[in-house]
Order: sequence, then C-alpha cells, then structure tokens
Amino acid sequence: MNHCIRTRLLLKRFRSQLNRLTRQLCDKVPDSRSSDGVNQIENNKQEEREYIPAGGKARSVKDVMMEELKPAFKGQITSIEAPIPRHTDVVILGGGLVGTAVAYFLTQHSSGMYDVTVIERDYAYTRASSMLSAGGIRHQFTIPENVQMSMFTSEFLKQYKEHLSVYGQDPPEVCFHHQGYLFLAPPDRVEFLESCVDMQRKCGAKTVMLSKTQLAEKYPWLNLDGIEAGSLGTSGEGWFDPWQLLHSLKAKNITNNVRYCEGEVVNFTFEEKESATSDGIQMRKKIVGVDVDHKNGKRYGCGASFFINCAGPWAGEIARMAEIGAGEKGNELPLPVEPRKRYVYTIHCPDGPTLDTPFLIDPSGVYFRREGLGGHYICGASPTEENEPNINDLCVDYEFFSDYVWPSLANRVPAFNNSKLKSAWAGYYDYNVIDQNLVIGPHPYHRNLVFANGMSGHGVQQALAIGRAIYELVFYSEYQTIDLSRFHFDRFINDSPLREHAIV
Repeated sequence: MNHCIRTRLLLKRFRSQLNRLTRQLCDKVPDSRSSDGVNQIENNKQEEREYIPAGGKARSVKDVMMEELKPAFKGQITSIEAPIPRHTDVVILGGGLVGTAVAYFLTQHSSGMYDVTVIERDYAYTRASSMLSAGGIRHQFTIPENVQMSMFTSEFLKQYKEHLSVYGQDPPEVCFHHQGYLFLAPPDRVEFLESCVDMQRKCGAKTVMLSKTQLAEKYPWLNLDGIEAGSLGTSGEGWFDPWQLLHSLKAKNITNNVRYCEGEVVNFTFEEKESATSDGIQMRKKIVGVDVDHKNGKRYGCGASFFINCAGPWAGEIARMAEIGAGEKGNELPLPVEPRKRYVYTIHCPDGPTLDTPFLIDPSGVYFRREGLGGHYICGASPTEENEPNINDLCVDYEFFSDYVWPSLANRVPAFNNSKLKSAWAGYYDYNVIDQNLVIGPHPYHRNLVFANGMSGHGVQQALAIGRAIYELVFYSEYQTIDLSRFHFDRFINDSPLREHAIV
C-alpha cells in the first residue's frame, strides 16, 4: 500500500513539473473569440519582438531549445529552415525586377558560388514600381551608357525563352511589342535631336530621323502643328509585360536556389574593423548584417558579405538605415533617391491610331501607346517640380488628366477628342533628385554595400543590364560588358552630375 501511495505521489509531482515546463515553453495565444483573447493579442503586439541573432552570435543551449521546441508545444509543424537565414553570402534588399535580375545573374553565371537571399516586404508586389509602370523599352537616350543598357535588355528579350524556361513549366511569355518609340521635336529641338540620334547610332541603335513630310506620310492621324521632325526606333524598342518578366526571372532563380524571404529590413548591424585609409589605419564601421521583421512576429538577424540595395523608391530609406550620409569623412552625402508618384491613365478610342502606332512622346512630355487590340491606349506625363503629388498613398489625380494630359493628347491626335477615360493607377519612380540617372556600384565608405538605384522611371528597361553589371562587380571586381563607372556614387562627392535629358 505504501509503495502504491509513493508511486502516485511521484507521478503527481512529475505531471506538475511537466505542466510547468509546458507553460514555460508554450506561448500560445488564447482563443481570439473571447474578450480575454483579444486583449492578450493586443498585448502581444505591443511586446518587443523575439530576436533571433545572425550566424556567428553565441547562444545558450536553453535559448536554442526554446526556439526549436516552441512550435511543437503550439501544435505547429514548421520547416527545418528558418524563414530568414542566419547567414548568407549576398543579401539583396528588394525583390522587384531589379533585385530579381541581380539574383538571376549572380546565380546563373557563377555556377552556384554564391548563396543569395532576396528580402522583400511587399511579397505581392502591390506597390512595386516595375509592376505599375508602362513597360516601355527604348534606346533613345542622351547618354551612351543608358543606350547600351536598354540595348542589352532588347538583346536578352530576343532569346528570353531560352534564358528563362524552367523544366516542367510552360515557356515564359513577356509579350514584347516592337512598335518602337517616336520622339517629336519642335524646330528649336531638331538639332539636339539629330545629335542624340547620331550618338545612338554609334552605339548600335537602329534609330532614324523623320522629317515633317515623312511623319505625315507614315502617321496620317498625327497633327503636326509645331512639329519639325521626329526620331523613331526601328528595332528593339517598344513595350512588354514587366509582370511576366519578373515572375519568369523569379521562377528561374528559385531553380537556382535563390532564397526569397518575406520580411521588412528594420536596421543594419555593424562591427568596428581596422581599415586602410588615406590617413593611415583607422577603425571604421563595417556592415555585417541586417535585422528583418517577419510576419510571424519575430525579428531575425541575417549576416552577409555583400548587401545590394535594390529597394527602388525606398532606396534612400535603406541607405539611411545603413548610415549613409552619417557625417564621417567619405560618408557625408546621403543617397539622393526618393519616391515620386506618377499616374497612368487608360482611355478607349475606337477610331484611334492604327496597330502600328509607336510609343509616342510629345514635346509637352505627354506620352501614349496602344494597350491591346480593342481600341484602348495608356497615357500619362510627369508633373513639374512645383506640382509634384503627395506620395503618402497611391490615389490618382484625375484633374491632372483633364487639365494637362488630355488636352495635349487631343491636340496631337484629333481622334482622341472622342476618347473616354476608362481607368487609372499610380506608381512610384525611384527618382534621383540630382541628375535622374542610375546610381550603381559600392559606396566609397561602406564598400560591401552596393547600390542599384535612382533609375527615375527607367528601371524596367535597365534592370537586366544592372543585374549583369553587379554580377560582374562582385565576381570580377570590374565591369566586363558595359562600363557603368560614371554612374558610381563618387560623382556626387566630386560634384560632377551626369544628367539624362530624355526623362519621360
């Protein structure tokens, strides 16, 4: 009898200890249907996130066991791999078209040398610049490097099915329309336009000048009042579907073991390192990782060797987190990139321009192109500096269409007087406020932070070339295909901006 009582007491003590251990390991949220559960959820939101440090940070056995066993006590089945890796070779901050193109070239052309992680907070790309763009590609720029980058994209798209096909999936389709771009010029801009066309042709672009007579013959639906000439891209220009290109690149990247992670970068981590400078050996900060907030409520540290800023309109925000412009010698200037909101309008005009209509750019800055085969067109324009819209949301200003866009369209194409506005959307440019050109390459102070920002509306057509260029910088330590060194951050330090005049 005494033996049975003693056994029962031991079992009772064991159950008590087990229950206490379970309560310690389990942080299961109470049923949200009860009022107490609601309050508990609100309290949990206000609590500081649990932090999982980056690789290389010592952790006790207790901390590791707590982290590993919590999901089991919640009744959850989790994968072995954490949602954010503790260490990787390359972190790409932003998984839009530019970031995905960088990941593609890093993994496709380096035979698996790099472990690449892409961190994207907008996993559905609802605010991604490339997804909300007009999808145009042109070779008609005023700087040779911009011409060369767009030409690289055109060449890639000629064989994109070969590059991006994935075994077991349907071949990709980016719907490239080769109608070209047409820039119209008033009399006082003809000489400048001719010089630009001459430069573009020396770069290999198939651009031609058209006189007023030739324009009238080729496009009888145009009103050429105030127009003296135009330049037309006859090969490799037009528009395509950036959504399809992004997802084709992403599918290919996943087969190449690129890791896509949903989360928001909240800060960078640094270590003091000895560095050789012009003033001798000095202690300087080095970026060694990022902290990422995940939707599961935890904050993860991720260490890496290279950090590539592909955050588009929010690149300036990422640069500030990395203490770019903090004031140290060689680090006085911030990244001059900010979001600018732009509107795209869809109109319907059954008697509008014909199927061979190019992507037309009017001297007023208004543009339009066809959208499908049902008499629809998309159009828009960039506002003046004084009238830049508020960027707090993606609401559309319809008065901008009625007051500025539509009058120019109806004047240039009389058939648009019978058009109807059907829909509209807004998107962001990653706008370089100094010279509206790409910022690429390593920062002069933080050498392992690489920029791919500031395309000012040209990211869709330059993303592939940027991806190739960054791969070359990382792999070869120099450019091999297109020399983009004039677009490095140093030009701001040296006060030598490189202005692009063909901004749409």
